[in-house]
Order: sequence, then C-alpha cells, then structure tokens
Amino acid sequence: MKLFSNLLAKISKWLKSMPERTMLIIVAFVVGLLSGLAAVILKSLIHLIQNSLLSWSSPEVSTYLYLLLPGIGMLISMLLVKYLVKDDVGHGVTKVLLAVSRNESRIKRRHTWSSILTSSVTIGFGGSVGAEAPIVFTGAALGSNVARVLGLSYKQMTMLLGCGAAGAVAGIFKAPLAGVLFTLEILLFNISMTAILPLLVSTITATVTSYIFFGMDVAFAATIEKFALSNLPYYIILGIFCGLVSLYFMKTTLSMEDRIKRIKKPFMRWGISAFFLGIILFLFPPLYGEGYGNLIDLLNNNIESAASHPFYYELLSSEWSIPIFFFLVMIFKVVAMSFTNAGGGVGGTFGPTLFVGGIAGFIVARVINIIGIHPLPETNFVLVGMGGLMAGVMQAPLTAIFLIAEITGGYELLMPLIITSTISFATIRGVESYSIYTKRIANQGDLLTHDSDKAVLTLLKTSQMVERDFIPINVSGNLADLVAAIRQSNRSIFPVVDSKNKFQGVIYLNDIRSTMFDRSLYDSTKIESLMKNAPTVVLMDEKMDSVMNKFEVSEAWNLPVIDINGEYQGFVSRSKIFSYYREQLQQVSHD
Repeated sequence: MKLFSNLLAKISKWLKSMPERTMLIIVAFVVGLLSGLAAVILKSLIHLIQNSLLSWSSPEVSTYLYLLLPGIGMLISMLLVKYLVKDDVGHGVTKVLLAVSRNESRIKRRHTWSSILTSSVTIGFGGSVGAEAPIVFTGAALGSNVARVLGLSYKQMTMLLGCGAAGAVAGIFKAPLAGVLFTLEILLFNISMTAILPLLVSTITATVTSYIFFGMDVAFAATIEKFALSNLPYYIILGIFCGLVSLYFMKTTLSMEDRIKRIKKPFMRWGISAFFLGIILFLFPPLYGEGYGNLIDLLNNNIESAASHPFYYELLSSEWSIPIFFFLVMIFKVVAMSFTNAGGGVGGTFGPTLFVGGIAGFIVARVINIIGIHPLPETNFVLVGMGGLMAGVMQAPLTAIFLIAEITGGYELLMPLIITSTISFATIRGVESYSIYTKRIANQGDLLTHDSDKAVLTLLKTSQMVERDFIPINVSGNLADLVAAIRQSNRSIFPVVDSKNKFQGVIYLNDIRSTMFDRSLYDSTKIESLMKNAPTVVLMDEKMDSVMNKFEVSEAWNLPVIDINGEYQGFVSRSKIFSYYREQLQQVSHD
C-alpha cells in the first residue's frame, strides 16, 4: 500500500511539473479510457443478465415473467443500495450537477462502481429505465476521483469530472461529439475553446475503447431516405408534438416519483411499485428493459415484432390499432419508468427519452400515412423523434441533433433533426425553463447556470463565511457588562443572546457612545433597553442569492447568523462575501 502511495505521489509530482494544458490532456486520456471501460462493463452486464433470465423461455412464457422479474430486480437493487452502497445513487445526472454545485466536484469513491452494479441488475431484470444516466454518474465519479488522487485543484477536478461524463456518453453510444456537447449543454459552464480539448481527448478515447469491444457498427443502423422539402411541414408538426410530449414526460415523471416517495416504508414502496410495474409490462411488453430492441424493429419496419403480444394478435390486425397501441406504449413508458426509479430501482431517463421520442415519431408518420395526406418515411421520423424529445426533455438541442446523427452513422437527417429539435425545444421552453435534470435542484437554489454571477453565488456557502469574533452579551446583563465587552472587542457590533444562546437583538457602539462613559448608569441601565432588533437575520444554510437579497433590502453591512433553532452563530458581512466571490470567480473560470 505504501509502495502504491509513493508511486501515486511521484506520478502526481511529474504531472504537476508539466504545463497545465498538457497535464489535463494526459489525465483526460486516462479518464476517457476508464469511462469507456465502465460503459463496456455496464452494457455487457445488462445483456448477460437479460439473456440469462429470458433465453430459455418462449415469447409467451417471457410475457408472464414480466410480471415478476422487474420487481425482483428492483428489490435486489434496493438491498444493494441499502446494505452495500449505503448512499443514494438514483438520478445520476442530477447527482453530478449537485456534486459540482454543492460539493466542489467531489464524488464519493464508491460511486465509481455503485451505479454499474445496481443499474445492471435493475435493467437486466427488466426495469423500464435507461443505462445512460448511471454511466454518466460513474464516468463523472471516475474523473472526480482521479483528480482527487492526483491532488488537483477544484477547477481541474471539475474539468475531469466533465471529461468522465463526456467519455461515458461517448462510450455507451460510440458518439464522441455527442459526449462533448452533452457535457457543455448540461453539466459544465464557462468553458473556453482551449478547455474543450481535454473533453475531445476523453470522448475519442472512450469511443475507441467501445469500438474495440463491440465493433464499429452504429447503435441504430437503418436505411434512411434523403431529406425531401415536401416533408418539411410534417417535421414541424413532429417538433410541436415532441415538445408537448416532453412536457408530459417531465410533469408526469416528477409528480409520480414525488408521490411514490411519500410512502415512507421502503418495502411497501417497493411492493406497490413492483406490482403496478409488472402489470404494465405484462400488458405492454415493449416497455421491458431499455426498449432499444423495439426501436430497432420500428427502424427496420418490423412492426409486428415490436408490438407482439399473445393477447393482441387479433386486435393488432387493424391498421389503426397499431398507432393506438404505440400511443399507449408511449404514455405508459413514463409511468413504468417512474415506478422503477421510485420503487427502488436504479436507472436514468436518458434511454426512456430516446424510446418515447422514437415512438412519437413513428406515431406521427404512421397516422399521416394512414390518412393518406402525404407518404412519409417512418424510419426517418422514428430517428428524428428521438432527437426531438431529447431536445425537449433535456433542453439540449445540440446534443440531440448530433447524437442521433452519430448513432445512425450519417448526417442525412441533419436538416430535419435541426428543424424538429429546435421547434420541440422552443415549444417546451415557453412553458418550462428547466430540464428534467435541473428542475428539482433549481427549485432548491443549487443549480449552476451559464450565468457566471449566478453560478458563483450558487457555489458560495453561508456557513463558510460566518465571522465569529463578535462578543455576545446576555440580555439579562447591564451597561457595565457591555462596557467590559467593549474593552475586549475590536468590533462595533454586539449580539445580544439569552441564557440558551438564542439570538435576541444587537447593540451598535455608535448608539451608546454618550452613555458608556457615565458610570452612574452602569448598574441601572439594562441591556434589554439598549438593544435593537436586527434588520434581518441569516440562516446558517441559507442560499447565497437569498442572503445577498437581504443585504440589498436592509442596506446593512453586517447581518447576524442563526441556526434553525434560533441560536446565535456569528455575523456575515458584505466585504467577506465579495472577497469569497472574487476567489470563487477565479476558480470557476475555465480559461
């Protein structure tokens, strides 16, 4: 162990002796390699578990297994989280955003493997979630911990965290450009052009690693028709439809997960979620697991296989029954995903977003084809729909455009992707300004934004700026006690507390100058008569934007800080905040 520590110390010293840019490129390569391997391991584990559970059974038998297997997977994942991981691992992308904003880009070492283990079980057993968010969390954790081991700065750690996340996306999709854009649009801010180079190195390395293990075939190979100008109005319609479906996706997901998580008993929550999830998957088998196999069936015009169900053979013979069936699949995918995540499973919304988007594109094209308004290429619309929903749900149109272009192996769809993704993004943006990843943490005030001022304020913590060299005075004391405190203090403000240290008010030195020299008043003048109410008080864990607003409204230079019980903790000053602000601004600027 000592030998390993010495080796790391030597490597760290060697790297730090280099120019920063060179050092980051070398470490980004390592992080990209690790992220790519993590993506390979996760995909392999999911396929191994799925094949082990279903390969021996017929399609009819498998349908009945859908009633039980997802619930079993959720239970195993829940127990692994509770007894092995001992930390929350759900909603990986949101966890990364919180790590950057709350925890100085530090992610616990256990999360370099926790999401791989738990999500592979959840998805392998049929949980209706995606593997992308867990692998992003894993990649970010790898980048963060590599930086921590090497003793790098916050700025460098944040950059490598982004490299890990970008490499994870690139590795699982074989899409290096999409990995970079995902990190720029969703995770990091204030990235200069020079700082993009480490991201590119990481994503290329991860993609090549994925190529070595899985070959160079694209994830969604399909025969794509060239863009026809006559189809333009229908891509616009698809964009509006994707925007509306994105809104449904977000609202339903957040609402359902919140309601399910109100059930305090974990096993009761699991039982209810597993029961309803099993029923949904039994009725709609395309919702089992990630669902990418069904998307590939749609891309290859194998509709019967994608919609197969022993109970629906007669029903699905009608031409209108197909779009109706897939409309229900689209609606219930969000419900199934919510039950999986809230019931104890571990997975993300990235994969379900692609799935729902592909279904949405198919529905639009199929309905228009049935009506006979204009013949549309359904394969194109499936792929463009995937991009459109990504742009709406994740509010990341560039990632959506280039990801779909990369995973299909060409840029023939670039124009319709731009049209549909832009319109979908604009449609939901008019109603909802946050993505599914940022909605909750934005409400908490913990969201980093592309606005430098707001981002820096988010990173500042009130508890770090409390000044404690103010001498408190007991409210039951008198002027003599105050004068004794003045002799010891170099401050002009004196907090007043009771016997339990509960904050009562303040005394300003300027207010008692004429009184403090009159010894005849020392015993008769009580502290209670001298103190004033503070303009306002600041809570120990209060968000910095709220604190700054209190300074602005009160026009004060110092404000008392209390905890949730009302006990006095110290003061926070404008000058201290400005000093910390300048330091933090230098740290977050990725020049």
